[in-house]
Amino acid sequence: MAAKILDGKALAARIKSELAGEVSALRARGVEPGLAVVLVGEDPASQIYVRNKTASSAQVGIRTFDHRLPSTTSQSELAALVAKLNADPAVDGILLQLPLPAGLDARQILPAVDPRKDVDGIHPDNLGHLVMGEPRFVACTPFGIMKLVEESGLALAGIDAVVVGRSNMVGKPMAALLTNANATVTLCHSKTRDLGAVVARADLVVAAVGRPEMVRGAWIKPGAVVIDVGINRRADGKLLGDVEFTAAAERASAITPVPGGVGPMTIAMLLFNTVTAAKRRGRSTQEP
Repeated sequence: MAAKILDGKALAARIKSELAGEVSALRARGVEPGLAVVLVGEDPASQIYVRNKTASSAQVGIRTFDHRLPSTTSQSELAALVAKLNADPAVDGILLQLPLPAGLDARQILPAVDPRKDVDGIHPDNLGHLVMGEPRFVACTPFGIMKLVEESGLALAGIDAVVVGRSNMVGKPMAALLTNANATVTLCHSKTRDLGAVVARADLVVAAVGRPEMVRGAWIKPGAVVIDVGINRRADGKLLGDVEFTAAAERASAITPVPGGVGPMTIAMLLFNTVTAAKRRGRSTQEP
């Protein structure tokens, strides 16, 4: 079986094209979507991510406000910037690039972001809305994964779905989204017994554990859809996902590549959330 490759780049490009039209319409009404991007420190990977997000914002017409802070920034200084951005009416969304440097506690800073500007979708308030089936913003990576699954043609109602990894940014919101879509969901982690047997019964596998090729191709149920969130770099520089791609692609009906699968979709859905926030602002300013 030759698996269909779920091209995240192509799908993200279509979404960004649609967003560009929506941004143009908003600008015509006097609403300019604005995204504040906060990068603390000089982590090379974070710098690349921020550059890509800023470039993508420009492609669809979103104004960005870049805040580059030194690694010596204190917790109180970062909190003060977040408070300032919360109060700025030109800022529809706030992106705080993670991870933060040592000495800064993301668990304190992230909840300080106004949940109405949390376009990453990871504020506790927004995660709570998601679990209740009433999302305000959906975490960007799981949101993008749902679009990729839709592209695969897999109907989610009643299927067995396995999510490997239980992070607050991917695994937990992913499980909530799939549950809301009427899938039967198993959320796996480092304590899961016989992971291979659990994966083997899944119609959909989402691997988001951060360990190269941890999910073996032989585990994949024939015809399953496989979404690989992992980005792992080998010593020789080659990027690997969390799934053993070649072997899995021989059994799956559809699979995401690494790179070029989930990554572009994460950025596209960040832009989607930002435009959504701007629309809400536009509606509120027109209310009597």
